[in-house]
Amino acid sequence: MREPLFERALLEQLDAAPRLSLAEGRKVFIVSDFHIGNGSRRDDLVHNEGLLADLLERRYLKDGWTLVLNGDIEELQRFKFADIRARWGGLFGLFDRFKEAGRFYKIIGNHDEELRSLDPYPYPVLDALRLETSCIPLFVYHGHQVSEIFVKYNHFVRAALRYLLTPLGIKNVSVSKDRRKRFFVERRVYDFARRNRLVSILGHTHRPLFESLSKFDFIRFELERLCREYAAAEAGSGREEIADRVAHLRKELKKLGKKDRKKSLLNSIYGDELLVPCIFNSGCAIGKKGVTGLEIDKDTISLVYWFTEGQEKKYVRRGGYAVDALEGTDRRRVVLNSDRLEYVRARIDLLA
Repeated sequence: MREPLFERALLEQLDAAPRLSLAEGRKVFIVSDFHIGNGSRRDDLVHNEGLLADLLERRYLKDGWTLVLNGDIEELQRFKFADIRARWGGLFGLFDRFKEAGRFYKIIGNHDEELRSLDPYPYPVLDALRLETSCIPLFVYHGHQVSEIFVKYNHFVRAALRYLLTPLGIKNVSVSKDRRKRFFVERRVYDFARRNRLVSILGHTHRPLFESLSKFDFIRFELERLCREYAAAEAGSGREEIADRVAHLRKELKKLGKKDRKKSLLNSIYGDELLVPCIFNSGCAIGKKGVTGLEIDKDTISLVYWFTEGQEKKYVRRGGYAVDALEGTDRRRVVLNSDRLEYVRARIDLLA
């Protein structure tokens, strides 16, 4: 089968990408899709401004994490960089502090591609970044590279957004708002990563993915695992807790079903194939109820969710997740999913 054109270009970008070793205890936090604007009501990040500043400064900067911004940070499709920089001086100040500590990487996306032509711009911008771990390389890139419209015609999209839709008060036109477009991107990246036996870490679609699992898929697999665990447990030794967890997850699955009655492949990246954990997505920083990102610490990768106390998504409390408090604030963090990179590599080696 002929290699897709986007795949050849993407492999070239990944081959040329800077390599960051995670040896000697280096920890990495990957986050994407801030879409920061001019502070107006059309600025997507305003509602999470305080939360994002607190988690970046009080956890990741303070505790020695390396910050990787995986595309679409400035919303240059709709706003001018000068206006963005003037409004978000505090956030750029945080970026500067990470940079001064030698712990800052910035990857380009389709909404901030114009950064390439800005002079001066205070940070180097990358197409991709390769993270070297003890067992498997992780390739970090925004994800728009698999869509021809954003590679060849992004300037037309920018013009339409800036000069037509934004003046009319219409908010962002994004892949994240269209299930079919999300599926198209995720499916292409999944196939690319599986064929090349590598791990891809994306942004772009705004949908958190862990080991190729969306929330829909994760619940289905978790229900199967819990049923096996229930059968193996003896009466009175945890069965009640397992049953409660199953009941909660069934409710969550039913809610997702109401949103998408078809329950088609639009809810799954891999359909009926064997699951290969080759694609992860950090989600975005502009969620209505919080911020998601990926943490890589030693030999473990985790999908984390940050929120403000009392404003979290309902499944966080119902699902029995352990909640960590950010000291001195009302900001909270939960680990939605976590696994060892050795396990990820083993599944890719055996199943890809």
